Amino acid sequence: MRSEAIAATRKEWEMKITDLNGLLESIRRIKAAVVGDYCLDAYWFIDEAGSEKSVETGLPTQPVQTQRYSLGGAGNVANNLKALGAGDVRAYGITGDDPFGRTMRGLMEEAGIDTRNLLVQKDAWQTHVYIKPNRENREENRIDFGNFNRLQRETADALIARLDRGIEDADIIIINQQARAGIHTDYFRRALNGLIRKHAGKIFIADTRKHSGTFRGAYSQLNDYEAAALCGRDRLRGDIILQEEAKHAGNELFKRWRKPVFITRGERGCLVADRKGIHEIPGLLIISRIDAVGAGDSMLAGIAAGLAAGRGNVEAAILGNFTAGVTIQKVFQTGTASPAEILKIGSDPDYVYSPELAGDIRKARRFGDSEIEIVHDPAEELKITHAIFDHDGTISILREGWEQIMSPMMVKAVLGKAYHEADESVYGRVLKRVNDYIDKTTGIQTLIQMHGLVEIVKEFGIVPADAILDARGYKSIYNRALLDMVRGRLQKLKRGELSVEDFTLKNAVPLLRRLHGAGIRLYLASGTDEADVKREARALGYAPLFEGRIYGAVGDVTKEAKKTVLERILRDIGAENAGHMVAFGDGPVEIRETHKKGGYTVGLASHEIRRYGLDLKKRERLIKAGADIVIPDYSQMETLFGYLKIR
Repeated sequence: MRSEAIAATRKEWEMKITDLNGLLESIRRIKAAVVGDYCLDAYWFIDEAGSEKSVETGLPTQPVQTQRYSLGGAGNVANNLKALGAGDVRAYGITGDDPFGRTMRGLMEEAGIDTRNLLVQKDAWQTHVYIKPNRENREENRIDFGNFNRLQRETADALIARLDRGIEDADIIIINQQARAGIHTDYFRRALNGLIRKHAGKIFIADTRKHSGTFRGAYSQLNDYEAAALCGRDRLRGDIILQEEAKHAGNELFKRWRKPVFITRGERGCLVADRKGIHEIPGLLIISRIDAVGAGDSMLAGIAAGLAAGRGNVEAAILGNFTAGVTIQKVFQTGTASPAEILKIGSDPDYVYSPELAGDIRKARRFGDSEIEIVHDPAEELKITHAIFDHDGTISILREGWEQIMSPMMVKAVLGKAYHEADESVYGRVLKRVNDYIDKTTGIQTLIQMHGLVEIVKEFGIVPADAILDARGYKSIYNRALLDMVRGRLQKLKRGELSVEDFTLKNAVPLLRRLHGAGIRLYLASGTDEADVKREARALGYAPLFEGRIYGAVGDVTKEAKKTVLERILRDIGAENAGHMVAFGDGPVEIRETHKKGGYTVGLASHEIRRYGLDLKKRERLIKAGADIVIPDYSQMETLFGYLKIR
């Protein structure tokens, strides 16, 4: 069966929920030592509405409306370990004799981190603090404390002695280097390397900004830019480190250091290089707003927790991936991930597939001289008996242009009464935020998009709290505008001013008829309200071909989201038929869910305004969702049927 073949190819980086539960349970018993640069992240939210002129200088003040403090650097690693449920986490580091140091210590003790080995150096040391002023939802230049610290030799000796005594009791020792003028002087690094040699039976793992490879005998975590640079391939930030380049770096660094290497790649996932070779863990698809600050720390905490619990390198990397996937969704804070949050993201993760192919049309591989792009060859000869179709953008284009309705509607919701008066800068930020969100959420149920809109409205803080609508309220506004457009188009169809062909993709209806005539059972799935889908399918004349198998949203976000509709259809088809089904869609949900179940997936990357031709943005989105082949339209129907073995 195709589903079994897919399971075999994925098994290394997929984790059963029972295994994830067991791992999280075992983490409760681990003991971890975290030695490094303990930092404090300070978020100051400035509101000029409270500003006044200083009596002393005559200059306007910058009033802080709210302030928030989070553990950063080694403190963030330790905090993430505790949040994951680690039973015993001990901090080894230095603070200054100052208010920020006391705030940091209080946060750590509140989290359950053992601070008995967090030493205070009274002279020549300020607690490392990164102050991040935020004005009008935008972070301004950071203010740093601690850049002129000097670690005294007696402080270094005391810290090393404390760590030496604690190592025997630890399951893992994490080495963090974050600060420009932190604990990692030449003297301290030599002493720490001595401890690594002395306790060679223990697992040490290092994540350092400036000293990668310095700690011989330790596992390493580093990003792909750092890995490439260490192998003589410097890249500018923003450049893409290609998969083969990252693999080459992983192999080279493992050969050089003879210890496992974890290379993080952002949305492209991560690589593990060890004695078994290179292992790839794909990135997670995240549609919400993200803040990557501290993502490396949470990734490190997840990996370290997995290793300390006795799991293998790949399983540890999977846990790190989930941990970072949770924390990057927590903005304006260096967030943590709880076991419940890990289970939520890990129980049914959405991955980013083939990102390099998706981003580079030059890599496209065609079926003969056709327009059919083959992403994954079928695991065995296809014998299609069931076909699932998305509606909007896959068959119908009645709703083409919905983004042009949703975008201004969302901007108006965010700006409220200030819509006409807002200056160009504010309007531009809101418009960009809204359009980025729409682009990321294309294909999911409208009601879920509106839940996200509620959060965006709150995020900007322009509309008073008591004037913010709920998701259904915003959906109602959007639907009225969208349905007005659809009704106008249907009236033109009814009056004969336009034809069915004007509102369907090229050859879509003939393709449905051919599939139905071949005895293939057809299913229609949509995130649009079910009554509207059925009405539009009837108006366009193809509803009978689905023989009642038309599914849509019914308004309850917890039960009838498009993903749930797909799951229901897939259950109806049955696991025994997974290898005999194909899904056609222009959105990520239907492609991703069918891909997970082992069905074959056809991505429709069509230019909806023309009704034919390739849309490169859709192509990229569909390949990342797991499309097996991508077509621009149904114009080459006979060739497509030949490829799919449909007669």
